[in-house]
Amino acid sequence: MIEGYLLGMIVTAMLVAGGYFLKFWAQTRDPLFLGFGAAFIIEGLNRTAFLFVAESTDQQPLIYSIRLLSYLLILASIAYKNRRR
Repeated sequence: MIEGYLLGMIVTAMLVAGGYFLKFWAQTRDPLFLGFGAAFIIEGLNRTAFLFVAESTDQQPLIYSIRLLSYLLILASIAYKNRRR
């Protein structure tokens, strides 16, 4: 019961953070904000999937591959930002 509540708080925080980054991206068109916003939204949706999985363990490869995608998106946006200078 408490796990679902805490998971909901984590999902809400990630989606709000993703929304803020996308808002800043819309103002500045900086690809770093786009990468961070997309990564936070992907991670929030990934955490939402925990609610619908029968066994909500971190041992499932699909969950880790989605997390890997979001972290690689952050790294790619940082590398792209530093490369443009």
